[in-house]
Amino acid sequence: MYQELLHTPEGVRDYYGEENARKQHVSQAVLRRMHLFGYRDLQTPTFEFFDVFSREIGTTPSRDLYKFFDNDGNTLCLRSDFTPSVARCAAKYFMEEKRPIRFCYQGSAFSNTSNLQGKLRESTQMGVELINDPSVYADAEMIALLIECLQQAGLSRFQISIGNVEYFKGVCQAFDLDQETEITLRDYISGKNFFAAEDLLKNLGLNREQRDQFLRITDFMDDRKALEAVREVTGNERSRDAITRLIDLCDVIEEYGYGGYISFDLTLLSKYHYYTGVIFKGYTYGTGEAVATGGRYDNLLLHFGKDAAAIGFMIQIDAVMEAIQRQKIHIPLPARVVEIRYTRQDYQESLKKAIQLRREGIRCVLIPEDDKEGN
Repeated sequence: MYQELLHTPEGVRDYYGEENARKQHVSQAVLRRMHLFGYRDLQTPTFEFFDVFSREIGTTPSRDLYKFFDNDGNTLCLRSDFTPSVARCAAKYFMEEKRPIRFCYQGSAFSNTSNLQGKLRESTQMGVELINDPSVYADAEMIALLIECLQQAGLSRFQISIGNVEYFKGVCQAFDLDQETEITLRDYISGKNFFAAEDLLKNLGLNREQRDQFLRITDFMDDRKALEAVREVTGNERSRDAITRLIDLCDVIEEYGYGGYISFDLTLLSKYHYYTGVIFKGYTYGTGEAVATGGRYDNLLLHFGKDAAAIGFMIQIDAVMEAIQRQKIHIPLPARVVEIRYTRQDYQESLKKAIQLRREGIRCVLIPEDDKEGN
């Protein structure tokens, strides 16, 4: 019977020993960098009312949430995404604040998906949110901070891919696509299923030139000139403005000196519907998923009564650790614990030694010697 109790449920796991020490080292390094940018720690509840993650807000689908009831019959769910929780908290405590607000967080997020493909149902996430700043400089700060966080984690070979959901929405609006068609097309494009996307557009009666307005977003763009070329042939103002925002963002990121870390991809269309503008993902070697995601969500706080622009990102710490392991990156571990062995007779002297070492910042532990005389 007890053997069965030793196993964890599918999708969760234990961390211990050196693996856990490395994970804590990386997390602390990332948090220090967030603090240097002026972000303040925020802790939100592990579970919230179901409405915080409702379909109307555009976050995790209901079927992927861990849902349960409290004694009053309220539907609750485990946190699947930090951003709506932070938005709720900001609206509650900073409703009248007009100056930029900076929060950082770390903790577990939960996904009750059946199609795990080796992914964890409980994952460790760290992130930041910048509220009350709609500027391109806030966008650039997010991406620069993400780059520095990944560097502090130990990664050097990574790329931040940047898009703007307003380009896609502008083209959909120009051709008067209904919401259901827009969602289907978005899923095809974000899933890189461009053949299905083109078939859908053909069935809608769009000609080749019109279809190219959508399919042009599949082109890889690695610099400012590529963005300018796309803007020149873009036929609607909303989409042109989206490209202009990316060009301006590119210029500011160059001021940070991080131009070599970024590229542009207009196919970035998140499963979270609350994104409204710039969106980005961080990729590196050794993991099959993005190690970081983020973007602008200027309408999300309205669901909680506060009209405020916002942008943020989230780092999947478990994915970062997987990449670090596969890239064979050395993560320094704390010095080994000094072992001070004692007997009943010399305990007082051993204790004094341990106290002195701890005052000097040296980790130590008292271990009883086997008393062969049985005293």
